Amino acid sequence: MGRIVLGVGASHSTLMNTHWEQVEHKDRAERFRDALATARDALAAARPDVAIIIGSNHFRGFWLDLIPAFTLGVDEVISSGESGTPSGPQRTHPAAAQAVAESLVAAGTEVAISAKLQIDHGQSHAIQYLLRDLDVPVIPLVVNVFATPLPLMRRCVELGRNLAAAVAALPHELRVAVIASGGLSHRLPWPSRWQDPEGADEEFLVEAWREGRGDWQRYDARRRQIITAARPTIFPEFDEEFLAALEKGELSRYANLSTEEIEAVAGNGGQELRTWLMMAAALGFAPGRALAYAPMPEWLTGMGVAIIEPAPSAGTASAETASAGTPSA
Repeated sequence: MGRIVLGVGASHSTLMNTHWEQVEHKDRAERFRDALATARDALAAARPDVAIIIGSNHFRGFWLDLIPAFTLGVDEVISSGESGTPSGPQRTHPAAAQAVAESLVAAGTEVAISAKLQIDHGQSHAIQYLLRDLDVPVIPLVVNVFATPLPLMRRCVELGRNLAAAVAALPHELRVAVIASGGLSHRLPWPSRWQDPEGADEEFLVEAWREGRGDWQRYDARRRQIITAARPTIFPEFDEEFLAALEKGELSRYANLSTEEIEAVAGNGGQELRTWLMMAAALGFAPGRALAYAPMPEWLTGMGVAIIEPAPSAGTASAETASAGTPSA
C-alpha cells in the first residue's frame, strides 16, 4: 500500500537558467530560488521512494499530430535538455507507473501511456531544482495545457483524487511525492488557438507544433527568440489569491473555471494551474504553505512555490509523517 508523503507546487521557467544576470532586482529571484531549496529540503525529509511530476510539455515531446489530454510515462523517460535543464534518460519506476495507470483507467479517468516519453522543462525544471541529488525515480504525468481543447479543470481535479486512490492501491509500501510544475500567471507569445495563428511568429510556432516530431531542435532557436522578445504579462493579484486559497485548503473553488476564464485572469500560461489543482486534489485539498511568491517580468512569469503536507492519518502512518516534518520557510 502506497502513501503520499508530500505535495509540492512550483513554477518553472528556463529563463531562470539563461537570464539570471538580466534580473534587475535579484532579491525577487533569490526569494524564489531559496524557496525551491526549502521545498527540496522538505522532499528530502519526506523520503519519497518515487515522485509523480505533473507538468506540461512545450511541444518538445508532444505535437499536434497526437496530443492526449493526460499522458503517463510508464517506462523510459528522456529529458530534452533545452536551456540548461537536465538532458537524457531519467531514473524511473516502471512497475509503480504501470500500476498507477491501470488504477486511473479503472477509476474512469483514462490516461494515455508512453513507454518512451520525452519531457521538457515543464517537468525537468522540477527534477533540476526540487529533486537535485535525491536520486528519486520519477513518474511523469503530462497534461495538455496549450493545444485547445484543454481538459476541464474539474476533470483534472477528478484525476487528482483518483491519483491518491491509485497510490494507496500500489502493491508495495511506497512513499510518494506529488509535484506540480507550472504557472503561476503569465502570457506566452503563442496563439491562444492553434487553429487561428496571427502573424508570422504565430504561424511559425504552429508549424513547429505540427512538424516538430523528431526534429524539434530545428525550430528551437527561433522559438527562443520569440519567447525572449515577449512583453511580460503577469497578474500578481490573482497569483496571491491563488496561493492564499492553497494555504486555506480552498483550491477546489477554481475547479469550475473554464479555459477562457483562466486566460482572462491568469494569461494563457495560467492554463498550467491545472497541475496545481491535480496535486492539491491528490493531497485531499489539505491546507498548504506558500513558501514564496515573486512576480518576475524578466522570466515572463509569476513565480510561486508551495508545499502541502498530507492530513494526519490514524496510527503509525500519522506518527511517521510527523517525524518527516518540513523545515520552516
